[in-house]
Amino acid sequence: MKRVLVSDSMAAEVVEILNNAPGIKVEVKTNLKPEELKVIIKDYDALIVRSSTKVTAEIIEAAAKLSAIGRAGAGVDNIDIPAASKRGIVVMNTPGGNTVTTGEHAIAMMLALARRIPQATASMKAGKWEKSKFMGNEYCNKTLGIVGLGRVGAVVADRAKGLKMNVIAHDPFISPDVAAQMGVTLVSLDEIYEQSDFITVHSPLSKETKNLIDAKAFAKMKTGIFLIHCARGGIVNEKALYDALVSGKVAGAAIDVFEEEPTKNMDLIKLDNVICTPHLGASTDEAQTNVAIAIARQIAAYFATGEIKGAVNFPSVSAELMTVIRPYLDLAEKLGAFQAQLVTGALQQIEIEYSGEIIKQNVAPITISLLKGLLEPILVESVNYINAPVIAKERGIKVVESKSSEIKDYTSQITLSVKTSKETSTTAGALFGKHDPRIVRINEFSVEIVPEGHMLAVSNADQPGVIGNLGTTLGKHKVNIARLNLSRDREVKLALVVLNTDSAVPEDILDKLRKLPHVISVKSIKM
Repeated sequence: MKRVLVSDSMAAEVVEILNNAPGIKVEVKTNLKPEELKVIIKDYDALIVRSSTKVTAEIIEAAAKLSAIGRAGAGVDNIDIPAASKRGIVVMNTPGGNTVTTGEHAIAMMLALARRIPQATASMKAGKWEKSKFMGNEYCNKTLGIVGLGRVGAVVADRAKGLKMNVIAHDPFISPDVAAQMGVTLVSLDEIYEQSDFITVHSPLSKETKNLIDAKAFAKMKTGIFLIHCARGGIVNEKALYDALVSGKVAGAAIDVFEEEPTKNMDLIKLDNVICTPHLGASTDEAQTNVAIAIARQIAAYFATGEIKGAVNFPSVSAELMTVIRPYLDLAEKLGAFQAQLVTGALQQIEIEYSGEIIKQNVAPITISLLKGLLEPILVESVNYINAPVIAKERGIKVVESKSSEIKDYTSQITLSVKTSKETSTTAGALFGKHDPRIVRINEFSVEIVPEGHMLAVSNADQPGVIGNLGTTLGKHKVNIARLNLSRDREVKLALVVLNTDSAVPEDILDKLRKLPHVISVKSIKM
């Protein structure tokens, strides 16, 4: 009998589905303190959570029998996935279950903001009748700028077009053809700022989008802009937003997410032209029921047949095949992640060539692993082995897979060619020994790179002094070089230097490196 613990409140259907599954006993124990969960988790085979329970490394270490963790929802930031993976625990989530709900919440916030409904409600409840005070704004024929045209952004675009709004969007990873099919015009970020009457944010939070909308961004916007933020706290700089609201540059803001949650930024939310909700984007009865039912079915199937759906740390393959291809899954994911951070522009096509002895295996899971690695640095969250091919298809990315029996420089090799809206780039990977992944080619350069930790890829003219200048600059700023790989193309007099560093190189130091003599480009890569 498999015991399943549900440690957060969720729809009653979870218990019903699991109790009706053969060989499963489900127990619901909510509001557990971490020390209480740590004591009892040893008795359970699976754990189902929402966002309240924090599944830390300490909890996982105490879970002697645990083989599966299910998250009723998309986000898994409350689960220590590396710790779970190390223990062989599959982590499953339900991406897409609350996409419609989150998009509809953004639309509801926009409408309430434009018509000042919360403020008028508060006024009436205070016994007032201030009809002239709460003059609103129409949204028909106005321009809505969407920052991030992923699944939620696409829902917002669809609903906004129904409101007869002109919809434009910025997403560097969506092709114009895909956007056009949605009836949306792709534009630059600056054009979003300059043309929009309303701006709504639906990007993932990453190092590229942290403080994306700051004082400089607000300065480029129309005076009287309305901002809706239902994505992730930290994308909009709250200090800059406060200043823009006070100055009148921004007519109003609707905020569902904050840099710190629960927020302590009372100065911001107390402004008369701000409406806000406590991260309610995914909070509808329908969404919570949908994700609860989905995770219950996934856990039931896992124990009944060994099927793995919606895994964020494990591909859907048999145990027998896994022992053979596991090293190649790791290699492919690292190859994809490395390439994603090397190129610029929207992904349009990827070509994967398997050569050598690897073609004797089922390479489909390896392709999925490569797609996951390629998309994860772009989307940051909600990419797993199940939905990576779907996301690639939704974004109009053509995937071409080929096999060659020819043994090239290595017994088995994976070659990845990526075409974006701006460039075409090729990398290749191989295993050293049986388990150690290496990047062995970057475009015309032969290399032997260990893809781990913090890395810098430096393109430069093949001239004396470049390596010395790089080392001196990094050393001066206390950045230690762990490994160095150098490759040259003497015909075109270009060189490529790839460094592994013990720590991340700050942006200001990267700027210094880019200004060194003979340096053409510097890319920061995190594996």
